[in-house]
Amino acid sequence: MSLRLVRWPEPEPPTEAQLRDRYAREGLQPYTWGNAPYDRYPEHEHPYHKVLYCLSGSIRFIVRGEPYDLRPGDRLDLPPRTPHSAVVGPQGVTCLEAHRAGGA
Repeated sequence: MSLRLVRWPEPEPPTEAQLRDRYAREGLQPYTWGNAPYDRYPEHEHPYHKVLYCLSGSIRFIVRGEPYDLRPGDRLDLPPRTPHSAVVGPQGVTCLEAHRAGGA
């Protein structure tokens, strides 16, 4: 699977329960993490496929020099071994994340 950003289609942001239900339908078990405003992650990569939803706030991922801005409900699928960095937005961020083994 390639890198994919999917915008939340509804006018109201999702609840955590709605997002957890979406993960469950894919057989994934997410965990929650968050960061303070303007926190940064230097470029790194993972051996797994990252499936991430922004729950609140915002975060910008940078992949191959391209920005991917996530707001509540937006989903980012990041394939294994994809170098990326990130900068948290001005309100901080809370995300739900799960890992899909094998890059599927």
